[in-house]
Amino acid sequence: MAIYQEITSHEVKEDYLTPEALDLIEKATALIPTLKERARQADVDGKVPDQSVADIAEAGLFRVLQPKRWGGYELDPRVFYRIQMILARGCMSTAWIYGVIGVHNWQLPLFPEQAQQDVWKDDSSTRIASTYMPVGKAEKVEGGYKFTGRWGFSSGCEHCEWIFLGALLPKKDNPEELEHATFLLPKSDFLIEKNWDVHGLRATGSHDIVVEGAFVPEHRVQRTNNHSNDGCPGRETNPSWLYKIPFTQVFQRAVSSACIGALDGAIDEFRERASAHIGKHGSKTAEDPNAQYAVCDAMMLSDQLKLVLLRNYGRIVDNIRDDRTLEVEERLMQRAQSAAVPKLCAEQVDSLLRACAASGLYRSNPIERIVRDIHQARGHIANNTDAYMRAQGSVMLGMPNMDPFV
Repeated sequence: MAIYQEITSHEVKEDYLTPEALDLIEKATALIPTLKERARQADVDGKVPDQSVADIAEAGLFRVLQPKRWGGYELDPRVFYRIQMILARGCMSTAWIYGVIGVHNWQLPLFPEQAQQDVWKDDSSTRIASTYMPVGKAEKVEGGYKFTGRWGFSSGCEHCEWIFLGALLPKKDNPEELEHATFLLPKSDFLIEKNWDVHGLRATGSHDIVVEGAFVPEHRVQRTNNHSNDGCPGRETNPSWLYKIPFTQVFQRAVSSACIGALDGAIDEFRERASAHIGKHGSKTAEDPNAQYAVCDAMMLSDQLKLVLLRNYGRIVDNIRDDRTLEVEERLMQRAQSAAVPKLCAEQVDSLLRACAASGLYRSNPIERIVRDIHQARGHIANNTDAYMRAQGSVMLGMPNMDPFV
């Protein structure tokens, strides 16, 4: 056990691992046994327990990317992803909603100051849900927009008081072209239609959102892919380099990194099970060559994926701090590498489940749930491995970049 813990929890001595960051990582690690204990019932209930969300909030984990002026820590995103992976060792659904809710504390600071005041003035711990699919219908009216639509896949929405919703708007400098926009609405302006009955990540409660003719003032709209200062007016009051990173480079890892932590959780479960399990014919799982190979293969992949994640984000941070932009080829490669995480983790966790033999298929085996959760994560549009690999490959072969988010 000691060797594996050293591989998976060793903190590389980087300057972003401040005492504050290490304290938060330690608090996240302390939550693993509790989340693990609650995971099966959360899967049955179709909702992460309110107490788990409260525990994460009390530990300060939602505030990792939030500006200091709003009570946050304003830390390097690598701290955020490390925490997400740690939480996933206990419960992937919990880590998933942590990622997609916590990352919103990075995006709201890009909005005009008034929008930030609307959400955080009375309570800076207020949480925001989202579904960015660009299906909203926005009609321009005086002072803002009349907004209508139905969106799917709003993970953790029952734990939030505000929401980000996607739509397409004419570009300000070229009205003939459309661009993605993020609309911010309070809970009073949307309905949650509870219809999340799916294969995996059941506890994320990723229900549909319905809006019927709500008024959204202009200051609660942000052009998602406009990374200029004009497109991100919140930088006037939040000038840190952290809020200059392009949206996709932050968000893409928030919906893939939980898979790495969940794979670690499956490895934990498999090692514990294999060391004690004796099959119906008297053979020990620990003596099975297939089991021995599967656990090592899974551990190697986990280590490799973490190294790539941290290396890539080191590149992002260094360039942003030096006011440089990564070349499109590198941005596309990072997008493809992020999207590939669920696919690669799914292959490994499938092997672990097979090595559990027939008795491993009972739902009492946590690896069965982890298999479903990781496969469900592959369905997220940002985790469409093949599409993003083709996008990168086409540019490397001389074709133009067609991804508006990159």
